[in-house]
Amino acid sequence: MNATTEPFIPSAELARPSIADTVVGHQTAPLFIRKPNPDDGWGIYELVKSCPPLDVNSAYAYLLLATQFRDSCAVATNEEGEIVGFVSGYVKSNCPDTYFLWQVAVGEKARGTGLARRLVEAVMTRPELSEVHHLETTITPDNQASWGLFRRLADRWQAPLNSREYFSTDQLGGEHDPENLVRIGPFQTADI
Repeated sequence: MNATTEPFIPSAELARPSIADTVVGHQTAPLFIRKPNPDDGWGIYELVKSCPPLDVNSAYAYLLLATQFRDSCAVATNEEGEIVGFVSGYVKSNCPDTYFLWQVAVGEKARGTGLARRLVEAVMTRPELSEVHHLETTITPDNQASWGLFRRLADRWQAPLNSREYFSTDQLGGEHDPENLVRIGPFQTADI
C-alpha cells in the first residue's frame, strides 16, 4: 500500500500571507488566520493551557483537531509563526445545519484585537460550512467574556440567541460549573 503525504510546512512558513486564509490586525503586527495542520497540535495545547478558565484537553486531542477536524477549526499566528489564537468545532452529524463550537482561545499577545470573533467568522465563512445556519456552544454562567463574544456575534449576524442549561454540575462530576447550551440562528453564512 502506497501512502501519500502532504509536504511538511513549518508553522513559521504557514504564517506568510500567501498561505493564510485571512490577515487581521495592524500592519506592524499582523495576525494570520488559517486551517491548522499536524505541526500545530502542541502549540494549540500550550495556548489553551495559558487561557484559563478554558478546560485543557490532551495534546493528542488538539493534534486530532488540527488534522481530523481542520476544515472546521482555525489557528491565528503572528509573523513568527507562534499560535496566538485557536477555535475548534465541528458540524453536527445529526444536525448538518449546525456548527458546534468547542473552544475559542486567544493568547495574551492578541487580546483586545477582536481575534476571537474573527476566528469564528473565518471558520463560518468557509465553503465547507455553507449549509450551516446555526452555531451552538456551551458556556458556564459566569464566563462573561464568552457570553459577550456570543452576544456580539448574534448582533452582528442579526440572529436570535437562545440558551438553556445543558450539563448540570452533577453531570460534570460535581467539581465543574454547569454549562449552558447557547444557540445562535438561523443566519446565512453568506451574510457574515
